[in-house]
Amino acid sequence: MSSIPEYMTEKHRECDEVFCQAEAAVAEKNWSLALTKWQCFASELTEHFAQEEEVLFPQFEQATGMTAGPTQVMRMEHQQMRALVQELDNALAVKAKDEYLGLAETLMVMMQQHNMKEEMMLYPMMAQHLSDGDQLIEGFKASKVA
Repeated sequence: MSSIPEYMTEKHRECDEVFCQAEAAVAEKNWSLALTKWQCFASELTEHFAQEEEVLFPQFEQATGMTAGPTQVMRMEHQQMRALVQELDNALAVKAKDEYLGLAETLMVMMQQHNMKEEMMLYPMMAQHLSDGDQLIEGFKASKVA
């Protein structure tokens, strides 16, 4: 069984790894591999955001009564990252290597800062306030297998 901080941090690392693989493929102009890795990253990121925004954040807000706190900031940052993902998607579609690499650097910095806030503050707070956190994570794992 995994805790919220363990599982969600592991998901951050997995997303980071695939993102770096996509970036390396673009740098080498291996467009086929870049597209495959990019699509995998985008899918994982979308799923991760959904787990947070549709399950974890609402449960945390309900448990704590904090609706204008850290979850609101995280949602805003998710929107900023979604916009960058769309720009990266567009750059990859036209094989704009330099544009992609510049945007990728921006997204990586944004993800690192965002992930640090979640991993150091929000996820531990969730683990403290959500008595069914382990069950939620097991549900995430089960839906991944299906």
